[in-house]
Order: sequence, then C-alpha cells, then structure tokens
Amino acid sequence: MVRRLRSKNTELKFVYEAGPCGYGIWRHLHEQGLDCIVVAPSKTPKRPGERVKNDRRDAITLARLHRAGELQAIYVPLPEDEAMRDLSRAREDAKITERKAKQRLSAFLLRHGRSYSGGNKWTLAHRRWLSDQSFPHPAQQIAFQEYIDSLEQCEARVKRLTEQIEAMSSEWRLSPVVEAFQAMRGVSLINAVTLAAELGDIRRFDNPRELMGYLGLVPSEHSSGLSTRRGGITKSGNGHARRALIQGAWTYRHPAKVGRRLRDRRARLPEAVSQIGWNAQLRLCQQYRRLCARGKPSQVVVTAIAREMAGFLWDIARQVPIAA
Repeated sequence: MVRRLRSKNTELKFVYEAGPCGYGIWRHLHEQGLDCIVVAPSKTPKRPGERVKNDRRDAITLARLHRAGELQAIYVPLPEDEAMRDLSRAREDAKITERKAKQRLSAFLLRHGRSYSGGNKWTLAHRRWLSDQSFPHPAQQIAFQEYIDSLEQCEARVKRLTEQIEAMSSEWRLSPVVEAFQAMRGVSLINAVTLAAELGDIRRFDNPRELMGYLGLVPSEHSSGLSTRRGGITKSGNGHARRALIQGAWTYRHPAKVGRRLRDRRARLPEAVSQIGWNAQLRLCQQYRRLCARGKPSQVVVTAIAREMAGFLWDIARQVPIAA
C-alpha cells in the first residue's frame, strides 16, 4: 500500500489510533522516512450525537482532523523501554493472579468454617496452619490441595519475574533513573522500574503539572459560565504508573524517617537526589497528617500524596543523565 501511495503522491502523512497491535506500524513507516503519528482514541474529538462507528468513518475522521491539526500524538517508547515495560506488566499480571489465588483459597476455607486466629495471614505460621488442615471427604481434600498448589505456582512465577527485573534493570539505559527514583520513600526497585518503563523519558514533560495530568491524578472539571465545579481525578493516561504511585503513597502515613533499606538505596546516589527524597518525606508526611486532620477520606489523602510524589519524581529525573 505504501509503494502504491508513493507512486501517486509526493508527500504522505499517516495517522492511526493506539490499540492492542502496538507500535509496529509506526516503527515500520519511520524506518522508511515517512511521517506517522499515533493518537489516543480518548483524545480524538468527536461530534455530539455521532453514534455510527466503523473503520471507514474512523479513517476519514482521522484524516480530516490530522489535516486540520486537531490531533495530538502520543509518546512512542523505544523498543528497549517497551521490552522492560512488558516485563514489569507481566509481573503485575502475575501479582493479580496470585492475589486471586489467595482469595479463592480463603473463600474455600471460609465455606468450611476454617478461620485462622493466629494473626496476620500468609506468614510462615499461617502456612504451617494451612498444612495441618484436613477435610473429611477425599474430594474436599483434593480441592484444597489444588488451591494450595495453584497459589504456590503463582508465587513462583512472581519470584521468577522479580528476579528477571532485578537482573535486567541494571543493564537498561534508564537504570540511572531507576536508581534515582529509589531515593523516594515508597519507591523500591519494582515500583521504580514500573514508573521508568511506563513514563519513558520523563524530560518530555515541561513541568510537573503536565506529568500529573498525564497520570490522571488531577481533578476533573465540569464548569459552565462563571461556575467552576471540580470532581474526582480524571484517571486518564497511564493507569499502571498511577497505580504504582498510589501504592507508594501509603508509606507516607508514617512519620518521616530514613530506615536501613532507604539509607542503603541512597548511599550510591548524588547528594542532590538524596536531598530531594528527604524534602519529599518532610512535605508529604506533613501533608498526610494535615489532610487527615481536616477529615478527608484516606483514599483522597493518598491520591493527593501520589500527585505530589509525581512532582518530586519529575525533579529527580532531571538530575540524572539518560542515554539516548
């Protein structure tokens, strides 16, 4: 098709919507020196009341909008960055499967009146308690053992993926950014790799507000005339990076402190990066207490902390060099 179009036109411009097929078409066209952009379907302008949707209509609409300059291209990661992103997402999927396996096992025990009263679950003591359980009917015992085996397989898969992330992140071009991100509390190796892989070159954001908007951590707005109404966060953009920040934000409910693990991570970092991490702790721990004192729900507080974490991470990324 490209050869046929080239024979009839002097200048070609290509555009298509991002989808499950990835960026293979974009890379193929760019290797041939052709102009191509990938756009997000959620950012494509749509006419009110237009409900008929098919491939031909979408192609004509994209061509018209592209000619008018109304489309905004998304960031296309480098193949190496995309590979690390696939690895981190594979681990995330494995963790979700592991959590579901634990829920199924707990539900099975609950149906049969087996309740663990020894404290926290999934500790060594809890697993010993599980190994002591027996059921009167052989069919129930087989089902119980299958739930146990399924959980162990999920845990082994998570462990294998974690080890591969640890081994490959040191050779990655964004490894300096991964190490620098770990100066922040709540951002260990796995979270740092996830954020770096999902965000790519963070220097493409001119200011922290752009990064916060990309992560969908800014309030939505429904304004009309002189009235301004703001709602919950937009949740647009990259949900994987947003989830990693939300998980890390929970650590700021504790007082500011540099523990042993955080001290070890900061030992090999520049002083400027370590200072940003400490300043973030001082501000975010105080912010958590202040918002809780105002009666804000804990989830709202954690979301606000995650939004400010993005700003500190943006500042940290500017302090370290990134290979091209």
